Order: sequence, then C-alpha cells, then structure tokens
Amino acid sequence: MSALALHDSSPSPATLAELKRRVQASAAKKPGVYEFLDAMGGTIYVGKAKDLRTRLLSYFSASYPGSKSARLVRCATDIRFRYVPSEFAALLEEQRMISSLRPAYNVVGNSFRAGLAFIKMTTGPAPRLVVSEGARDATSLYYGPFRGRAATADAVRTLVDLLGLRDCVEKQPMRFADQPSLFDAPVPPACIRYDLGTCLGPCAARCSAGEYGAAAAHARDFMEGRAAGPMDRILGTMAAAAESQEFERAGIWRGKFDQVTWLFAALARLRAAIEGLTFVYSVPDESGQNRDKLYCIRHGVVRAEVAPPTTPIERAALSETARRLAIDSGPAPAAHNGAEMT
Repeated sequence: MSALALHDSSPSPATLAELKRRVQASAAKKPGVYEFLDAMGGTIYVGKAKDLRTRLLSYFSASYPGSKSARLVRCATDIRFRYVPSEFAALLEEQRMISSLRPAYNVVGNSFRAGLAFIKMTTGPAPRLVVSEGARDATSLYYGPFRGRAATADAVRTLVDLLGLRDCVEKQPMRFADQPSLFDAPVPPACIRYDLGTCLGPCAARCSAGEYGAAAAHARDFMEGRAAGPMDRILGTMAAAAESQEFERAGIWRGKFDQVTWLFAALARLRAAIEGLTFVYSVPDESGQNRDKLYCIRHGVVRAEVAPPTTPIERAALSETARRLAIDSGPAPAAHNGAEMT
C-alpha cells in the first residue's frame, strides 16, 4: 500500500444505495484515488480521477448489466478514497497501488504490460536471467519492458545457454567446486543442461563461484551494452559450421544470432529512450488546497517530490537536489529494481 493514507470509511458492508449516499455526502470535486472493497475488506479495484465526486457517481448511473462500471460497483461492499493535489499525482498513486495490491478487477492496470516482458536478473551466489511478466521484486534488477514475450524468451534462452547460466528454481541448492564439503562423493547435476554444455553446473560443483560470477558479469555487460561476446561466439560457430558444409547447423546458429542481435538492439533503444527522461515537472494543485508539486525525474524515475520553494533556503535546497540529479554520473541505467519499475 502507498504511504498515502486513504479516506476513512465504515468497514461494514454497504448496500448500493448506501454507497451512493456516502459518495454524495462526502466526495468532493477534487483529484484523488479510490478503492472498491469486498466483504472481507480486500481491494478489488483501484481507480483515479481528476474529479472524484463525478467519477464515483458515474458508477451508480451506469446502465446495468451492460456497463462494466455498473457491474463493478455491484461487486463492492465499501468504497474509500483519498484526495491528492493533481491528476498527475493521482496517476502516480494509482499505479503504485495497483502494483502493490494487484486488485482482481484492474484488468487494464494489471495488464498495462500485457504483451510486454521484463528480463529479471536475480541476486545471490548464482544469479539467474529469466523472463518475467512483471517487475515487483525489490532485490532483483529488471531490464525492459520489451514487446513480444515469445521473442524475448527465445533471446534470453539463447543468451543463458551461451553463457552457461542456470535456469533452475531459485531455491535449488548451489554447490561450487571451491566450496568446502564434508563429502567426497560427486553430486549429480539437477538437470541435463550441464551434459549438453549449456550450463556451468553450479548445483553440482562443476564450476567455481568465481567462474559462475564471471558468466553472470558477462550477461550484465551484454544487457547493458558494454560487450557483445555472445554474438561473437555465435558468429564463430556459424562460420565453422559453414566451412565444414554443415549448412543445417549453420542455419540453426543463424537463428540464434538473429535472436541475440534483436535483444541487443532492443536494449540499446531502451537505454536511449531512458537517457532523455530527466527533467523537473511542475504540477499545480487542482484540489484548491495550495499544494503545488515539483517532481524531479531522473532517467524516467521520480527521484524527488517537493513543494515549490518560497524562501531562499527552500530554493537553495531545490537547486542542490537538481544539481545532484544533473551530475548523476554515468549513462542512463539499463536496469531498475522492482520498486523503481512501479
């Protein structure tokens, strides 16, 4: 749940008429966010509006059962809402709440990434590179979003195989070759990828922690545009297959090359787009409560949210914030954690 407190309302189930009377009595024509709750107090829908009163009352005047709005309000037993300074603030808060609460009826909000994919780099002694539909893990790094889950999955599959990264479940025990052990008996690999030459086998002491860490670093270098080693390896294998007249094998590797170059180009476009998303966005208060906001955005992420300065000290503080954002070293990051992605 967002740090913003929501409007207090009765936790007891309410009839449709009671809900409408409550909205008529308490909702104002101000920007805000709202929740529809079920009988258990769980959030089933989150919305935002420039005019909360008009938006909420529109649910009760919608035609039933043809209108989705009319059907939705009949699923709710309670409504609670919170005013925010502007429509922009409402949009930010709505997305934060949807990402946190995952309401069942936010079809658009939950699927605004429908058809999109993220590439997740996990943490730990043996990081994985996996395709994810969302970006909710605050400890992992996410690249994306990318259009086309199938194409993204194919490219990641090829990249993982080339670098020998594991694709087993996160909880799979790892046993590196340089890890002390009380047992001398070899541990068999958990899957056949080691035998196929597509995994370094960190689960069965077939590689050291340093060797696996180097492979994970190569993956990061590729994803962040610092190196293109996997493509060089594919080209070498393609050339060898063609020279030995193994044209079918060369064709297979050509397909892998197309997958990896597609991903490399998509990552480059993503970094270029993020690079330009650095600015200060001024949003006037639309609620009449004199709460104007300045949003300091660095590489597409809201880094600071402050009121416009009115004193020399406040102006100096804002200038320092802007200066720190402007001199942030390095290019736009290729990846963000789950908290930044929301």
